[in-house]
Amino acid sequence: MNTPHRSLPLDIASLRRAYRDRAATPSTVVASVFETLAADETPGVWIHVREADAVMDEARELERAYPAGARPPLYGVPFAVKDNIDVGGIPTTAACADFAYTPAASAPVVERLRAAGALCIGKTNLDQFATGLAGVRSPYGVPPNPFDARYVSGGSSSGSAAAVARGHVSFALATDTAGSGRVPAAFNHLVGLKPSRGLLSTRGVLPACRSFDCVTLMALTCEDARDAAEIAAGYDAADPDSRPAPAHFCWSADVPDNRWRIGVPRPEDLVFGDDAARADFDRACARLEAMGAALERVSLEPFLEAGNLLYEGAIVSERLAGLETFFRARPDSILPVIRTLLARGDQYPATEAFRAMHRLKALVRAVEPTWTRVAALVVPTTPSIPRIDELAADPIGANARLGRYTTFGNLLDLAGVAVPSGLRPDGLPAGVTFLGPWGSDAALLAMAGAFHAREPGPLGVTGWPWPKREARTRAPRDGQMLLAVVGAHLSGQPLNGQLTQRGAALVSATRTAPYYRLFAVPGTQPPKPGLVRTRDKIDAGVEVEVWSMPEEAFGSFIALVSAPLAIGQLELEDGSRVHGFLCEPHAVEGARDITSFGGWRAFLALGARGNVI
Repeated sequence: MNTPHRSLPLDIASLRRAYRDRAATPSTVVASVFETLAADETPGVWIHVREADAVMDEARELERAYPAGARPPLYGVPFAVKDNIDVGGIPTTAACADFAYTPAASAPVVERLRAAGALCIGKTNLDQFATGLAGVRSPYGVPPNPFDARYVSGGSSSGSAAAVARGHVSFALATDTAGSGRVPAAFNHLVGLKPSRGLLSTRGVLPACRSFDCVTLMALTCEDARDAAEIAAGYDAADPDSRPAPAHFCWSADVPDNRWRIGVPRPEDLVFGDDAARADFDRACARLEAMGAALERVSLEPFLEAGNLLYEGAIVSERLAGLETFFRARPDSILPVIRTLLARGDQYPATEAFRAMHRLKALVRAVEPTWTRVAALVVPTTPSIPRIDELAADPIGANARLGRYTTFGNLLDLAGVAVPSGLRPDGLPAGVTFLGPWGSDAALLAMAGAFHAREPGPLGVTGWPWPKREARTRAPRDGQMLLAVVGAHLSGQPLNGQLTQRGAALVSATRTAPYYRLFAVPGTQPPKPGLVRTRDKIDAGVEVEVWSMPEEAFGSFIALVSAPLAIGQLELEDGSRVHGFLCEPHAVEGARDITSFGGWRAFLALGARGNVI
């Protein structure tokens, strides 16, 4: 293993805590990242690393623009971008130097992350033109598996996975058409979130099979993947493949409290490359049952048939459609194995392509009843993990076998979360994937996150401890505002109806940053507290609830708020800021300080005595 020697973990939760507690700054984190890059000689991870001075300038600008307590959600979080996704001013090569072009603008998913304070470190390696699942088809080198260099690291998002697993960055953007984000996640002991297609814009992404391409996230935990996806997602009217999230969609969900049903493949549908892979999946199923899940056997026949349509039929022609001009003009610039695969696109007439699409529609319909019976389908992410020399001996066959449980995902319009399931007895990583219908991203992340946290294992090969979990603040959906309430508007309190009558929905229960005091404001009806920011750090924050409210209703709500209370910017314990109730300092002069109770509910239950509120 190539473990970085860095005291500060880069998972998002740990970074936020370090920034909040003033244990680090974006510039010190950037300096540490580039020290790690200089010390790590692993080949095949990066294609283009930005100049350290340019990234440092961005970090210092963040520090100037956002002083302590006023920070965007991904403030100072370093990330990588797969080199088939545009970053303005940096060549996009898709691992083919002769194909390279330099875009003037970044892809919208990159822009959204940078606008939220994330720092782009550079562009990562991939199987050329994102064609491959093994991570061995690049002229820029082959990143070895971090657990055993004889084995593949997975592709096509090989460099993105390698960068996260080795602690170079907090998370990475990747792409996934047939499993290019999920397979390398499994082989690097990472989380690979393949969102519902269209939630993240694919504008500025070089197409592989445009009808089925998806931007994905590589991260150390499900929580980190969700944090990044919340920011990167958003409807893009300029992208014809973009799809707006429904009004009820939210990136957060809870694991069911009662017994939940999970689909697993029938024994006859399971194929493994070795006994260790089979045993790992058996252990994963046992873990699910220990967590309270009821397992139901599901036929994979329609799923597998859909997967076969992508590369064993006419749909493969779409790969050629996206690269045909370059393929015809510069065939020798393309790796021989990629050239062979692209040439298959010439084998099929248009009538075959239409027949394949018609069959695919029937298969989509055939799997729909599955989701009425189970909350998710859990499959092995791959049948096994091959050695690099095995791929050299059988480059097409061995690669194709890796996609047995992944290739059908995008064709059937599913969301998926690949998550580590543990280390095999031989020390190699293994993983499973939670799959569900379009829009089930939050539920899948919740279930996969609970599964991962039960036996977390290593975070890639970083050597970092499992991150301390804290309450999270969700990014607002388009057309929504986030509002933190602290007193009479809490759930069950007398003014909560002012929220629910305006269509507001509870997002999370959390706490403020440790810089606020809570007072019982005298003379208010119904009784209300006042939250005041102080200069001094308090041991713990104050209990609040975060609600999501339609923007058009926000004005009428603010009109109900009267002095000494007001709506301002409130910092939460995770470092993010939302609208929230604050109080004018003069109104709490001589008022009872109730901060030690931790929140308004606790004060009402334990501390309210006589005429104190």
